[in-house]
Amino acid sequence: MAGEEIPDTKPDAQPGQLSVVATATDGIRVLTFAGEIDNDSGETFRQALDASDTTYPCVVVDMRRVTFMDSTGINIIIAAHHTATTAGGWLRLAAVTDPVMRTLYIVGLDTLIDCYPTPREALAGR
Repeated sequence: MAGEEIPDTKPDAQPGQLSVVATATDGIRVLTFAGEIDNDSGETFRQALDASDTTYPCVVVDMRRVTFMDSTGINIIIAAHHTATTAGGWLRLAAVTDPVMRTLYIVGLDTLIDCYPTPREALAGR
């Protein structure tokens, strides 16, 4: 799979802060996050997931390095899912850590948005 690197949104994040690396593979945006998703980092998360002006309505969110997510992240994911599906695309979560998966499970988000064990499986949709 060919990929093109898109510059980091926040490459010098401190521990606990949120950083993102965005790439594109075969027309699919892949966003790799690291850190915590909460009220303080919500705007960074929202901007990275914003697909309103993109040619990539299909998005894989690699969460293997996300250590915490609160309701701020849940709301942003739901909005991003809605935007992607309205544009004819989709949003898939990949490599969700156990603490974050518990949050997704509690609110039932795992039944709305497909969660995959790895980004590769999310890209393939299986």
